[in-house]
Amino acid sequence: MIREDIRNIAIIAHVDHGKTTLVDGLLRQSGIFRDNQQVAERVMDSGDIERERGITILAKNTAIHWKGVKINIVDTPGHADFSGEVERVLKMVDGVMLLVDAFEGPMPQTRFVLRKALELKLPVLVCINKIDRPDARCDEVVDEVLDLLIEMHAPDDLLDWPILFASARRGFATLDWRKPGEDLTPLFDAILKYIPAPEGDMDGPAQVLISTIDYSEYLGRIGIGRVERGTLREGMMAVRCTYGEDTVSAQQRLSGLHTFDGLKRVKATEVGMGDIVAVSGFENLNIGDTICDPVKVDPLPFVKISEPTVRMTFSVNNSPFAGREGKFVTSRHLRARLMKELQTDVSLRVEETDSPDSFLVKGRGELHLSILIETMRRQGYELQVSKPEVLMREIDGVKCEPMERMVADVPTAYVGAVIDKIGRRKGTLVSMNGEDRVRLEFVVPARGLFGYRSEFMTDTRGEGIMSAVFDGYEPYKGELPGRDTGSLVAFESGETTSYGLFNAQDRGTLFVGPGLPVYSGMIVGESSRPGDIDVNVCKKKHVTNMRNSSSSEDSLKLTTPKPFSLEECLEFITEDELLEVTPQSLRMRKRILSHEQRMKAASRMKG
Repeated sequence: MIREDIRNIAIIAHVDHGKTTLVDGLLRQSGIFRDNQQVAERVMDSGDIERERGITILAKNTAIHWKGVKINIVDTPGHADFSGEVERVLKMVDGVMLLVDAFEGPMPQTRFVLRKALELKLPVLVCINKIDRPDARCDEVVDEVLDLLIEMHAPDDLLDWPILFASARRGFATLDWRKPGEDLTPLFDAILKYIPAPEGDMDGPAQVLISTIDYSEYLGRIGIGRVERGTLREGMMAVRCTYGEDTVSAQQRLSGLHTFDGLKRVKATEVGMGDIVAVSGFENLNIGDTICDPVKVDPLPFVKISEPTVRMTFSVNNSPFAGREGKFVTSRHLRARLMKELQTDVSLRVEETDSPDSFLVKGRGELHLSILIETMRRQGYELQVSKPEVLMREIDGVKCEPMERMVADVPTAYVGAVIDKIGRRKGTLVSMNGEDRVRLEFVVPARGLFGYRSEFMTDTRGEGIMSAVFDGYEPYKGELPGRDTGSLVAFESGETTSYGLFNAQDRGTLFVGPGLPVYSGMIVGESSRPGDIDVNVCKKKHVTNMRNSSSSEDSLKLTTPKPFSLEECLEFITEDELLEVTPQSLRMRKRILSHEQRMKAASRMKG
């Protein structure tokens, strides 16, 4: 049977190509909100970190109604590090809308999400967004998208479909970019015409594949997925099973069913094949599980999530300031929090280590793990983390490393500096085109991009744009140049003074100002030369009974300390350093705090 009253669609794109803004427009024009209702911009980005950074981290479900048809929409993340979210939600939909920026064109993540959609044989509706940009180049971008579809071996019928043009910010869509539309009606109509309706057995035993896990203090674990077969009823008995495993759970009662309508979840007593539903009442429900009618236990295969490429060590904070600012500070708290994250993040891996206080955490990229760290610190956790490392893999007896496809958009004057830096990091230039602004495409080792983003912004005077996505494994490229400067390390514990900082600032760039507590072994700046330098930033001026004609202490001119974000700290630290993370502070430190012990360890390494 075919359910013509439903369409299930995911909106996929590269980061910042306007997915969430387009969903805003679809919600407004479908009549979900009252005319006088105050609605925030990017209403689907509900998390604090999402709103602060302007990126989507978690896939979100919503639903609108158009001409008697319910359109379930999944808003997906655009950043490559959260592509695991995209991979799994594609199992819930019957088609995708691929959004492409009218200036930037197809980017690395565009290629990745399109490949995943085509692997699942999902129809792709292409929409060129931001056509109201002054620098929009619609005709060229259309050619680039068609080239990409041909390169990806897309079905011939997709190439014959019309390409839509839109301005999500101004709320219109059109089939001809030279004639701006009035509203998003062409987009709604294209979804109804080209995205297929759900097809399946309406009368068979119920079957739901869980693609997302949510949690409620009142309802417990909530599984979100699409009804693949039959009808689910509130209160019915069902079992949980997993594809590839023989175990089947005991029968449990479905205590609650909810469907999506706008930004709300609506209680339902019955849902049928093709509906996207939130199910509660099952303990230990995981992503990839199938909820079945006990009459026919038939687990569905789940999409294979790509493996992690980066790892970090999360450990209990053992610095002299441990326990001062955090609420959850023990290894028990840390372990429980990481295990909880595993239940909702399919791209994450957590492994125990030889030490009960440390855990090996693997993810899809630096940002993936840094968002987890930022979330934990906001929840009151205190921990310390190591420098990110790439995960090597042995393929046919050859040591291989993860590679990234990086695209940089830079003014012509800075092209040489970018090519030179990426060349030193073992990157290969794949393509180069453009006049005033040049688009460079590289294939570069993932470890070669650690710490490069801040250098890139400096080299391009803040005018460059760069992004990268995982591109597979290639044989190990050899050693890469590390940081060519050392650290300024506090020699003793205490409170920083203007006098001590003034004497230390000639040695490099300071990260701290006066009046801050520091401890011996804490990094307080970046040295201007290779090798670490121990500095006494707590030093006070010797007191005498002689009066100085000029108040020299007040006239000391200190340079402004350089502030560091969480990602910048992770990029800065080296293998022998750690980052201490608390709800209030980020402190970089040496693994070995004692100066004497560091010297002994260094001499042993040389010996």
